[in-house]
Amino acid sequence: MKITVKVKTKSKVQDVKKIDENNYRVCVKEAPVDGKANKALIKIIAKYFKISSSRIIIISGETSRQKIIEII
Repeated sequence: MKITVKVKTKSKVQDVKKIDENNYRVCVKEAPVDGKANKALIKIIAKYFKISSSRIIIISGETSRQKIIEII
């Protein structure tokens, strides 16, 4: 399953909001430095879908706020 995620970094609250079937907005507390925000994003998505974080891959958007994520 592939989903599109828009990430908001340096947020006060970590949250996942479903916009529609394959689009989500995720707020993370970490800053986008040294991949910290991406690691936090993977943990939050894993918790939201109740799966292991090893099943989540960022396909595109490593350095962008708009990401495409594959859930295996």
